[in-house]
Amino acid sequence: MQLELGISPCPNDTWIFYALANNKIDLPFDITMYMADVEDLNIRARKSDIAATKLSVAAMVDCLDDYILLRTGGALGRGCGPIVVTKQDTCFQSAREADKKVAIPGKLTTANMLLSLNNSLKGERVEMIFDEVMPAVQSGTVDAGVVIHEGRFTYENFGLKKVLDLGQWWENTTNLPLPLGAIAIRRDLGMDAARQLEKAIRASLSYVQQNPEEATAYIKEHAQEMDDAVIKEHIATFVNEFSMELGTDGEYAIQLLLEKAFDIAGKPMPDLPIFVTD
Repeated sequence: MQLELGISPCPNDTWIFYALANNKIDLPFDITMYMADVEDLNIRARKSDIAATKLSVAAMVDCLDDYILLRTGGALGRGCGPIVVTKQDTCFQSAREADKKVAIPGKLTTANMLLSLNNSLKGERVEMIFDEVMPAVQSGTVDAGVVIHEGRFTYENFGLKKVLDLGQWWENTTNLPLPLGAIAIRRDLGMDAARQLEKAIRASLSYVQQNPEEATAYIKEHAQEMDDAVIKEHIATFVNEFSMELGTDGEYAIQLLLEKAFDIAGKPMPDLPIFVTD
């Protein structure tokens, strides 16, 4: 069976999927890797033209009819959410005004949905690729930016300051970890294929945990930020116990976020299973 699998070039994804992408483990399928920015992956899933993919959990509001979520391989945790940054001389109150521009890393991202839920910033949202957000704030093209991925570790290098931590806001509001991304597989491929992919991803993560140095070159080949310390911090932050198995808290957090996403979209949530079952 041929299966196309989409992931992002971020270190947490290339870490988890290193062994799978480089034939270090036995695979149940002939897997073709597709690597792209998460918003590109969201759009492909929205069109249902990729067999399995990493996507923003919030993007499932447009994909739940066609995709089901795996319980492994995602990005979920505490202290790992999107942050809002401004230039040092911009106060948060000023950035909240309706005439301001706020850069977002894609309208389908969980980051953008959290911005809507928080409802602090009223300005015009300007979509751009995630690694363009901080330069846009730095140059004054926009007044504030929602930063994801390794940007939460490097924003000060751009002379920016954090004015709002959307992940911390979610945690304080819900007392749950924040679900950022997940692995989804098309429902029409069947539950057996979904379970086999789960097993392969867990094997891939186990392999890299046992052989961490082996993945370094592959991770750096695709990373936006090449600094070793930043890459290690990124992986330590976004790869955690939920990466191997969502567990009860992880599943509940995703369900709650999806309920809120459907409310924001003004759509009824389909009565379909969200997660692959044993």
